[in-house]
Amino acid sequence: MSVKQTPGSSAVSSGYLKVLCTVPDSVTAERIAARVVSAKLAACVNIVPGIDSVYEWQGKVERSHELLLIIKTQERCYSQLEAKLVELHPYDTPEIIATPITHGLADYLNWIGAVTQV
Repeated sequence: MSVKQTPGSSAVSSGYLKVLCTVPDSVTAERIAARVVSAKLAACVNIVPGIDSVYEWQGKVERSHELLLIIKTQERCYSQLEAKLVELHPYDTPEIIATPITHGLADYLNWIGAVTQV
């Protein structure tokens, strides 16, 4: 997928995603990030430390200190990426949320497209 851009403007894309996934620790974060990038399901994974999550689980309010994975990929890779995240993740029900990337630097989006080849 190639995105065209005019100088000084952001490109509009309809095929790229940002996937968010929280994990319990840095070992899990590094393992998942390396596996999805090496499998070409993601072009890049940012690991953001210091996430404090408050949520309801099985009728109780829970609190967890987590890390956030920000995964850049293409829509066509999503199903395989989701399956790999579920496989590698230690949680019974991991947070896996995808949002479309509607604008971005064409060169960066083209790089995502070139790297994620499944």
